[in-house]
Amino acid sequence: MKGVPAEFRSFERPIQLLQLNQAGINLGFYMLMPYLAQHLSGAGLAAWTIGLVLGLRNASQQGMFLIGGSLADRLGCKPMIMAGCALRTLGFALFGLSTAVPLLIAAAVVTGLAGALFNPAARAYLAAEAGERKVAAFAVFNVFYQAGILAGPLAGLALLRGGFTVVCLAAAAVFAVLTVLQGLCLPARRVAAEARPPVLREWRQAFTDRAFVAFSAAMIASYALSFQTYLALPLQVRHLGGGPAVVMALYALSALLGITVQVRLTAWCTSRWSPGQAISRGLALMGLAFVPLAVTTYLPLPAGWALAPVAVCTLLLTLGTLVAFPFEMATIADMAGQGLVGTYYGLYNLACGAGILAGNLLAGALVDAAHADGLAALPWLLLSAAGLASAAAVGRLDRRERLRGPGQEAAAT
Repeated sequence: MKGVPAEFRSFERPIQLLQLNQAGINLGFYMLMPYLAQHLSGAGLAAWTIGLVLGLRNASQQGMFLIGGSLADRLGCKPMIMAGCALRTLGFALFGLSTAVPLLIAAAVVTGLAGALFNPAARAYLAAEAGERKVAAFAVFNVFYQAGILAGPLAGLALLRGGFTVVCLAAAAVFAVLTVLQGLCLPARRVAAEARPPVLREWRQAFTDRAFVAFSAAMIASYALSFQTYLALPLQVRHLGGGPAVVMALYALSALLGITVQVRLTAWCTSRWSPGQAISRGLALMGLAFVPLAVTTYLPLPAGWALAPVAVCTLLLTLGTLVAFPFEMATIADMAGQGLVGTYYGLYNLACGAGILAGNLLAGALVDAAHADGLAALPWLLLSAAGLASAAAVGRLDRRERLRGPGQEAAAT
């Protein structure tokens, strides 16, 4: 099995650049966003206003994913990656200029739109360039993704000594550099010259692709589960008496695990399982991650061990994500076929964003109700059941050979 450096060097330069680009994107994003709510609260903004700003950023990104993916298919991936990075430069700079609500709303919308432009485009470009090595390429991609998540908050924390405006301008500078690098170094992939059907017809094709819609629906739970590292698990840490340092340690544990084991774990899974089996078993592991929290809810754990189930949950949840992610990304590209990869990624991200929103609302309500009514194990049992149900749904699609792309079906025929 190759290590990360050897696997990285085995790819062509465009793939290497996209992987480095993702590390830079996450570095700049996590340099600023973890500290934004605290900054706005310190500036005297009401909690509902802060929630509005953060919600608009997420909504503008999730709501525009489908449009961003379609633009990548029609105009090319490189222009969308550059446009997204340039818009993120503008949005992050705006956050540092003022705490006036209209300017904050503009910054939030621009920042979200930027993600909707470069996310589907980068994944579509990577999938097309990697060809038969999509799974391995997305495994290395996730290593750089996690490296950015690990480095970003640490860099932001160091820069906060100079003030929040310094953090904003530094994050904006990261995206400005990425914009220039993509323009100079990333080759432009040629868009098909023949006339394309209207965009609504392409959307209809994606929305009526029953196998893809079923796969997207089955995967929604996985995103709702993985997002609990930002919601239910921090709430549990607080309930058990832990502070922000514990939460940061959990994030660091997750990121370090992704950096150190992703490539070898993906190679191990590739040699033993089909893509559908790997995704299904990764989802099952994500569901089982919440069992330790449910089992130990009513146990009188010794002092110093109360947070151990949270750490075990984080570990298993991360491992499940690492197993499923590269195969998941490759499967989407395979199911899309030629010419609609960006559109399919956009629709998939749109569905998963809706799942995250619904999952957060449900999980938050369950945690509040469970602690109030003495049913502390209930949220963890339901989250576990959601993961196992998702695993069963993907496994069923795989057994019925519904996860094949057009080219794969033709070859099998």
